Amino acid sequence: MISRKLLSATAALLSLGLLTGCTAAGKDAPTSKIRQVTDGVEKDSGAIKLRDFVLVAQPDGSAVLVGTIVNQDASSDSLVSISANGTAGKLTGEVALAQNTPIIFSGDSANAHAAFPALNLTPGQRADVSVAFGKAESVKFSVLVREKAEVFANVA
Repeated sequence: MISRKLLSATAALLSLGLLTGCTAAGKDAPTSKIRQVTDGVEKDSGAIKLRDFVLVAQPDGSAVLVGTIVNQDASSDSLVSISANGTAGKLTGEVALAQNTPIIFSGDSANAHAAFPALNLTPGQRADVSVAFGKAESVKFSVLVREKAEVFANVA
């Protein structure tokens, strides 16, 4: 016959395993409520990764793109166009997407720039952004418009 101590120890170990797992709290488990911690939007087009995309509203009514594009595929691709709310962005700088060589819009490491004239967006709004590539499928997503302040104060 199994002793009471062995049954108690087994029950305690099983309970401990259940209580420390994410399923113990069901749909309300803290790990099921993880949210994106930045304002930037992320999207993928196959092996091409678009990360931390936001638009920064400028005092003249234009907007400037902040974000990074990385091609993780061995075959190269290219950035063909970017538009926001149907307005074509003026692209300058790097447009080639070699493997693991990022295109960075704005900031100290920037190697490209995309500006959108006369969008007249207000911080807090969202804008529909479309990104087209030479080979990969185009991507469409909604990005947040940020104010030219704080971490975005120098985005121009």
